Amino acid sequence: MSASRILAVARRIAQGFRRDERTLGLVFVVPIVITLLLGWVIRDSEAGDVRIAVVAAEGSPIADALRTAAEDADLAFEVTVDDVADEAEARDRVRDGEAEVAIIVAGLRGGPITVVTEGTDPSGDAARIGALQALMVRAVTTLLPPELGIAVPEFEHETVFLSADADSLDVLAPVFLGYFAYFFVFILTGISFLRERVGGTLERLLATPVTRGEIVLGYGLGFGFFATLQVLVLIGFTLIALEVPAIGPIPAFTIGLGVSSIGSPALLFLLAVLLALGAVNLGIFLSTFARTELQVIQFIPVVIVPQGLLGGIFWPIDRLPDILQPVAQVLPVTYAVDGLREVMLRGADLSSPSVQLDLAVLAGIALFFVALASRTIKREVA
Repeated sequence: MSASRILAVARRIAQGFRRDERTLGLVFVVPIVITLLLGWVIRDSEAGDVRIAVVAAEGSPIADALRTAAEDADLAFEVTVDDVADEAEARDRVRDGEAEVAIIVAGLRGGPITVVTEGTDPSGDAARIGALQALMVRAVTTLLPPELGIAVPEFEHETVFLSADADSLDVLAPVFLGYFAYFFVFILTGISFLRERVGGTLERLLATPVTRGEIVLGYGLGFGFFATLQVLVLIGFTLIALEVPAIGPIPAFTIGLGVSSIGSPALLFLLAVLLALGAVNLGIFLSTFARTELQVIQFIPVVIVPQGLLGGIFWPIDRLPDILQPVAQVLPVTYAVDGLREVMLRGADLSSPSVQLDLAVLAGIALFFVALASRTIKREVA
């Protein structure tokens, strides 16, 4: 074994990196930018207000005591307490997004309290309920006169949409459908289209009467077919749970996640396909700026990772720093995740204005990148 030959190989690799500014940027600049973005989002994200709708028996002091406790407590978020007429109105407020929590007090002197949340954010609901319990303890022990005989009540948790024992998988399933489909379709299209360019197929097509727009639409249709198959497989694996019995030494196992969706699977498919078609055209557009497969991969931390941080996957858009919210509003993953959550978790259909907006934006983004890719091919060949 020769040390000089080993050093020669290492020197060749180092010189290759030194001449590739894009790779140097990926190694040194992009990690700093992504880490800075992540730290910015985590540190400066707003906690969000908690709006509480209280239904209490006439003459019950619980609502006033809870309101006073919220005003006096030093919380990371602002708590507002509103009295509502009945239980139905309180539940409607939670369902319509006008309140995060509804509290239903059964009797004049407290007793069990029903806490109603939306149910689409189990971790957030747990944090809110924990804060409410602390406020209730403070309200009962320090603000209400002992002679009233009101003890610290027990909380009974109910949800509007999902069950109270829903886990994180039920909530993250829309993210799987949206973000993973976008990621893998982008990689598939970017690398495949690059091979078409490197192999000379694209140049030969441009020598024929076929227009650049027809080329982009044709490639988009071809790649889109496989993207559609991928979406079908991903939706099927997410929604279906197939029990396979034990066979000999092989124990029983389950194929699929078996996540329940209260919305239409066809609407889920439409949202995911529009997002995937946008990823197809984005992959065609960006691959024209790459000369190797490695350079296509280098677009991931620049294009895909920020959408995971800002697209409403981990934090609601309205809790991001103010300067980042407009950026999030132009990302396709933002609208796909929102639409998939509306359908899967809340049972929204095509009559929902939110779903209509999500579909329109995703379709518009796909068409926008068709136009961009057509112009980029012209500049690349020329």
